[in-house]
Amino acid sequence: MNCPFCGNQQTKVIDTDKDEGVRIHRRRQCLRCGKRFNTYEQPYLNIPVIIKTDGTREEYDREKMIKGIRISCAKRPVPAQKIEQLADDIERELQMEGKREVSSRFIGDKVIAGLKMLDHIAYIRYAIVYLQLSDLHSVRDEIDRLLAESN
Repeated sequence: MNCPFCGNQQTKVIDTDKDEGVRIHRRRQCLRCGKRFNTYEQPYLNIPVIIKTDGTREEYDREKMIKGIRISCAKRPVPAQKIEQLADDIERELQMEGKREVSSRFIGDKVIAGLKMLDHIAYIRYAIVYLQLSDLHSVRDEIDRLLAESN
């Protein structure tokens, strides 16, 4: 593991914890500059190619998914750990599908379901884009459905 501060390849592991999911969290220290940093390790399993709504295919990009979730959760009381956990859960479901290709709709449905459980405002923000809610009436209808489900 290269030190992100000085680029040295020699680091030592100070502490190791298993994250809530399947990831392993390691606290490391550079043997040259002495600075500490964190790394996360997780098993690499095949993740299917994503088929977009226009028919194009692209590699799965975890950071792209997390970015969309973070935008929805901006200025909301959603811990970063919960966002990472949601991404881990979605990746695990993708791997369990066992398919070489999967629709982007599959991922979007998993994200929106996860956000609904995490934070209702983040869910509505994501739903406006994902469900293409184009006017105030459709947004109100979605909020009304959400309120009905939570009662």
